Amino acid sequence: MFKNKFKGKFVAIEGLDGCGSTTQALKIEAYLKKIKKTCWLTHEPTISVIGGLIKAYVQGDIKLSSPISLQLLFAADRANHLAKEIIPNLDNGFNVITDRYFLSSLAYGALDINDDKWLYNINDLFLLPDLTLLIKTSAKTSVKRIKANRLGLELFEKEDKLQKVWNNYEKLSKKYPNIVVIDGEKSEEDVFEEIKREIDKVIK
Repeated sequence: MFKNKFKGKFVAIEGLDGCGSTTQALKIEAYLKKIKKTCWLTHEPTISVIGGLIKAYVQGDIKLSSPISLQLLFAADRANHLAKEIIPNLDNGFNVITDRYFLSSLAYGALDINDDKWLYNINDLFLLPDLTLLIKTSAKTSVKRIKANRLGLELFEKEDKLQKVWNNYEKLSKKYPNIVVIDGEKSEEDVFEEIKREIDKVIK
């Protein structure tokens, strides 16, 4: 992966489904605007055609031939996301916040693909975030929050699977730099206070 040499800072938010990443991303956006810092908020999968295929598969609306197909779609979506949105905005001086990035692909992808090296390699040419906020919640808490906020569970949203995903996240947090683990079991405001301290260290 290559380091960010653009004008803006690049921040990714990661964690299990139900960890509150979307809520916290919106809070970061509001905070940066309040302190007069530029901000571009985005997410993965994107709203592109490729991102739409990923979403349809996760929701059970379409089928793919293999887990490899899904991970190649994630990689293609990310490559397009970087080229069309993330890098141009960073180059223009915007601080880019993304709700999910490559760490999610590795943590979730390893459920169905045993070849970690292959997963790492298809993401190896992408931009490394200046900061990754990894929100830690238990699998039980995540499922409880998901059920409270919407009908039904998506493909990866079962407690046993989520526990395995979190184990993968913990392993990845030791492999890649600039990852800070945030206690996601606290209230939204307490979680954000912890996140804000980390944001202030990177975006000055």
